[in-house]
Amino acid sequence: MKLIKLLTAGVFAGLAVTTGQASASVLDTVKQRGTLNCGTDNTAPGFGYLNTTTGQMEGLDVDFCRAVAAAVLGDASKVKFVTVTDKSRFDAVLTNQVDVVFAHTTMKPARESSIAIDFLPVNFYDGTGIMVKTDSEVAQFADLEGATFCTTQGSVTETVLTSAFKANGWQGSKVLTYENLEKLFAALNSGRCNAMSTDKSALAAWAGNSPKPSDYLILPETLDKSPFAGFVAANDSKWRNALRWITYGLFQAEESDITQANLEEKLKSDDPFVQKFLGVGGGYGKDFGLPDDFVAQAIKAMGNYGEIYARNLGPDTSMFLDRKGTPNALWTEGGAIYSPLWN
Repeated sequence: MKLIKLLTAGVFAGLAVTTGQASASVLDTVKQRGTLNCGTDNTAPGFGYLNTTTGQMEGLDVDFCRAVAAAVLGDASKVKFVTVTDKSRFDAVLTNQVDVVFAHTTMKPARESSIAIDFLPVNFYDGTGIMVKTDSEVAQFADLEGATFCTTQGSVTETVLTSAFKANGWQGSKVLTYENLEKLFAALNSGRCNAMSTDKSALAAWAGNSPKPSDYLILPETLDKSPFAGFVAANDSKWRNALRWITYGLFQAEESDITQANLEEKLKSDDPFVQKFLGVGGGYGKDFGLPDDFVAQAIKAMGNYGEIYARNLGPDTSMFLDRKGTPNALWTEGGAIYSPLWN
């Protein structure tokens, strides 16, 4: 009986340890560490890009990393950027090299089901495009039958292209893959491929940042949808939910016209919703293991979603992507940028 009791006690002790381990969240780890490890690209202008002039990381994805650091840790500078590629980004989050990835990643069901990741809300709507050299005299996708296309390793685009070849009955076309967008662009310029295929935003960015943008033509066709979203490892609802509502907070801030410039004024608002949304006298933070002013901290550091978009993809940038008339506009303006109810 003593042996049975000892074995039973051991089993329950083991279960307690296992349960304790299972309940640990990346959110707690990030708080204890005091730094967010955020995976992002460094070759995608407008999204994740290392500016060689300033030596600083910049882009929409980069700013989302900083907004998370501000919301969770109260300081947007407490982030370590870890460079990931289309091929390495999923392993990076599954092996705990990073806490979250924001790297122009297309949301797809197979990724959540087979890779064991959870996507965050879509923060940019894009589509798969094709870019050629202007002097190739190619005007449309149909002109590329038998051509060599290049794209990035581990991206959805390779599957999109092969499906398009099959749908059009093409036999001679082929796809070459490269590690990142920089090498992909170099392959187009060197003539190793006739066309470069990736998200249209990336094509516009590389053409816009080139010495002579008129040398490149983005074809009119969009081969497939590419809704971008950040992602975390699956089965950590505490961390996932915190990041979901940080993202929604940036969307809602734009809808409610709360900006970096007027934040201090809004903090003094008599509106009960604005007070709770910004964490004045209580807020939503405790529901997610965050400070009550987590949304205010993100806005103070990075601005609302519209400000982040304008800074990286707006009319004053070389890769201007107009939100008007696209899903990237607020839902109140006919777009798909939408936050659920907060009250």
